[in-house]
Amino acid sequence: MAMLFEPIRIRDLEIRNRAWLSPMCQYSCEDRDGVPTPWHLVHLGARAQGGFGLILAEASAVVPEGRISPEDAGLWNDTQRDAWAPIVDFVHSQGSVIGIQLAHAGRKASAYRAWPGYPDGSMPVEEGGWPTVAPSAIPFGDMATPEALTLDGIRDVVAAFADAARRADQAGFDVVEIHAAHGYLIHEFYSPLSNERTDEYGGSRENRVRLLLDICDAVRQVWPEGKPLFVRISATDWVPGGWTPEDSSWLAGRLAEHGVDLVDVSSSANTPDRPPVELEQGYQVPLTEAVRSSGAVLAGAVGLISDPQYAEQLLVDERADVVFLGRVALREPAWPLRAAAELGLDWRQAPYPPQYTRGKWS
Repeated sequence: MAMLFEPIRIRDLEIRNRAWLSPMCQYSCEDRDGVPTPWHLVHLGARAQGGFGLILAEASAVVPEGRISPEDAGLWNDTQRDAWAPIVDFVHSQGSVIGIQLAHAGRKASAYRAWPGYPDGSMPVEEGGWPTVAPSAIPFGDMATPEALTLDGIRDVVAAFADAARRADQAGFDVVEIHAAHGYLIHEFYSPLSNERTDEYGGSRENRVRLLLDICDAVRQVWPEGKPLFVRISATDWVPGGWTPEDSSWLAGRLAEHGVDLVDVSSSANTPDRPPVELEQGYQVPLTEAVRSSGAVLAGAVGLISDPQYAEQLLVDERADVVFLGRVALREPAWPLRAAAELGLDWRQAPYPPQYTRGKWS
C-alpha cells in the first residue's frame, strides 16, 4: 500500500487516505448572502466521489465584513449552517470526511471576486463593498485603507470564530481549519509588516500571535474534543523584516499548546510582492519541513503539487504528514484515482465509488 493511501487518525477521526482537497474559494454565492449553493454541492461532492480523503470547504467568513468578496461563502448565521448540512451529508456518503476553513479577510476584504474579466482591488461601497478592518491602518497595495481594530473589535472577531465553529459542528463538519494565512486578518496580526500596534496585540512576536491563539482557544471551547483543529499559516512573508520559517517553527509549538493538531503550511500574500523563488511543484515543502521539525503538530504540504510519485515521496521521506491538492484538483476531480493507479495499487484498493468502477484505471 502506498503511503498516500494509508489511513490517518487524528483524535477520534479516521481519514481514509492522505490526499486531501485544499480549500479553494469559488466566489459563487450569487445572492451575496454567504449561503452555499448547488455549485458547492457539486464541486465538493465530485471531489469526494473522486477519492479525496478529506474535503476542505473554501474560506467561509465568520462575519459579513470578513468576506473577500460579496460572493464568498459564510458561516455567520443558521441559514448558512443549514445549507452546508446536506453538502456535508453527501461527502460523508462517499466515504470522505469534510472540514471547513473559517476566515476573516481583514484589509483584503471587500474585493471583486477573482474571476476573469472582473476588476482588481477594492469594491466601492456603491457597488456592494464595505469598510475594512486590520490590526493597523495600513493598506494592502492599492486597496482601500482599513480601520485599525479596537480591543472590543478584536473580542468580537474571536467570538465570531467560536460561533462559526459551533455552527460547523451542528452542520456535521469533521474538521475546522482556521485561516491564518495569505495576508488575511490573522496573518496581518502576526506579520510585523502589517502590525504596528503598541498594545497587547502588537510589538513582540508573542503579542502578534495573540489573536490567533485567542481564536484557537475560543474555538476549542466549542469544538468537540474528539474533532481535529487545523490552522493554515503563511510560513514566510518572503520579504525582509517579515515573518520567517523560524517564526513558524516556534509558532507550531504554541499552536499545539492551544489544541491545534495540524498546520497546513502555505506562504506569502501579505504584500503584493511575488515570492523570490521559482513557483514550481514543492516550492513550499521546505516550509512544511520547518513546521514539522518542531515535533509539535502534524504538517501538511501544499503548493502546486500535482505528480503522484512526488506526493508519495514527500510522505515516504517524512517531509510531510499529508498532502493538500488544489489547482490540480480543479483540473482532475478524481486525481486520487489516477494517483492510485500510477502508484501501483490494485483498483480494489482505490477509493472508487461503485458507480465508477467501469471506468477504472487499469
